[in-house]
Amino acid sequence: MGDHYYTNDPQSKSNQQSWTTQLRGFEFTFNTDAGVFSKEKVDYGSKVLLDAVDLTEFPEGSLLDVGCGYGPIGLTLAKLDKNRVVEMVDINERALALAEKNAATNGVNNISIHASSLYETVTHQKFAGIFSNPPIRAGKETVHKVLEEAIDHLTVGGYLVIVIQKKQGAPSAQKKMSEVFGNVERIALDRGYWILRSKKVSS
Repeated sequence: MGDHYYTNDPQSKSNQQSWTTQLRGFEFTFNTDAGVFSKEKVDYGSKVLLDAVDLTEFPEGSLLDVGCGYGPIGLTLAKLDKNRVVEMVDINERALALAEKNAATNGVNNISIHASSLYETVTHQKFAGIFSNPPIRAGKETVHKVLEEAIDHLTVGGYLVIVIQKKQGAPSAQKKMSEVFGNVERIALDRGYWILRSKKVSS
């Protein structure tokens, strides 16, 4: 049994593969590997999140993808608005190497990819938007840390947007986001995947 994806150095034997898919009207070729999240295809929840996002509703500024994996969310956001820089972070070094490779393969340049345990080494102070398909297997405490600490990294008017399945704690996440931000809305629901969004309303 291989170790799970929420680790900095997966011990699973490398078995790289590549495949092509469509996200938000863009064709992507993704390189993936053992020891990374959703290696066979883009996770359905990530697709639901991307389909729910309208970047014109966000203030100006950079975006952050927390737990970027091999890059589907962050790279799609970067393609959707080439005037923004998308910072992409993950703890999994194998996933980060793949994200770098996928950025190059798909001609995405307005990104910054680096290792970080959640927000630990995030370089920009404030973001217009923070996005995450949080690492459920890392446990509720880690997932809620993604939610709790996001507010300190958002500009006023910026949004936190996450995807989480109902059976994996969506109601609990919704409650936590409401506590932290004073607001939360479910902007999409598909096959049990909830897309939750909170807005930072004051400094």
